[in-house]
Order: sequence, then structure tokens, then C-alpha cells
Amino acid sequence: MVTPRVTSTRLAPAGVDSAPATGRLTIGVLALQGDVREHLRAVAADDVTALAVRRPAELAQVDALVVPGGESTTMSNLAVAFELLEPIRARIAAGMPVYGSCAGMIMLAETVLDGRLDQRSFGGIDMVVRRNAFGRQVDSFETSLSVSGIAGEPFHAVFIRAPWVESVGPGVEVLARVEGGPADGRIVAVRQGNLLATAFHPELTGDLRVHRFFVDLVRAAR
Repeated sequence: MVTPRVTSTRLAPAGVDSAPATGRLTIGVLALQGDVREHLRAVAADDVTALAVRRPAELAQVDALVVPGGESTTMSNLAVAFELLEPIRARIAAGMPVYGSCAGMIMLAETVLDGRLDQRSFGGIDMVVRRNAFGRQVDSFETSLSVSGIAGEPFHAVFIRAPWVESVGPGVEVLARVEGGPADGRIVAVRQGNLLATAFHPELTGDLRVHRFFVDLVRAAR
């Protein structure tokens, strides 16, 4: 049995600006705000080192990054305050794999609807995302989804003040849509190259298939 390894802090040597080539993958979780611990546990369960990322030096140590759910405006402001916004944008442009859930989906969108004027995103996925599209906290819900690329039974998806994707560009693969109800057909999972995003929270369900899908994507990209 492999023991998951979760690292809270590990600083980069001076001058390092990208992840070193080592045998074991290191996947970071942006640890500014949101459900960080849940993602760290989910990632570490798949024989990788999970690292909480709060500073550029920690970002430099990871092969890939998870942007968790939370509050996208707060996350945006903290990314600026902690000097992570531009370094993450640069790593994405250089090909670093990133997975964003809920608020993380918003942070990976090129265009955000219903956001604040001062809200910034990391960008990377050619999509238009509507913030809080399903409604307020009281409108949170759970449903089953068929997710392309993930085998087995339908995925039990948890939506909490979730966004949805209004539209995608030609290079974006739609992985899942809501099935039934007033939001029938709305896009809730996408992939573009090394970037993956879901409007729901797989880290809250105990079902690790989305995280395994991402880790496999990271290994293939290495």
C-alpha cells in the first residue's frame, strides 16, 4: 500500500521558476482560500506528492496545480496580494496542467459573466463562464452525471453556488452536461489540452475518479 504524501510547505531554491524533473509527481493545490484540504487528500491518494501552494516559490516546485472551489472574487484578490496571479498565468501559458473545480473553473475561464469589475482570472480555457449560474447557497444541489473519459457508473456531482459554461471555443472538449431539470444541457465539465475544469466538487464525494483523470493527464503531459 502506498502512503499518500502531503506536504504543507517546501520552498524552491533561488532562481527556480518551474518544476524540477523528478521521478515522483508533485501536484500543488492553490491554498489561498476554499476547500484546500479535501483536494490535497484526493490528490495524495494517487501516489503523488501533494503540496499546498501559497507563494511563487512553492508554485515553482509543482508539476501541476489544482484550483479549488471557494469564492472566486476573494481568490482573485488573494492571488494578486500573494503575487501568484501572473506566475500562474505564465505557467499555464507554458503548458502546466491545471484542474479547477467550481470557483477554480471560473478562475480558468477566459471570460467571466456576472463577476465583479475588479475580478481577475488565470485564463487558459477558451470558454465563457457564468458565475453563480445555478443560484445562491440555498439552490445548491446534487445530481448524477455522465462524464466523458471517466468509466463506470455516473458521477455523483455536488453543486454549491456553482457556475456553468455558457459557451466554448473550438479547441474545448465538453465532458459533461446537466441532464434533466431547468438547467438541462448546461455545460459543467470541460477540457482544453492540459486544462480541466468542473462546476461541481468531486473532492467532497469520496469518488476520486476526476482526480485520477487529472493525474493521468499530468503524467501524459510530462
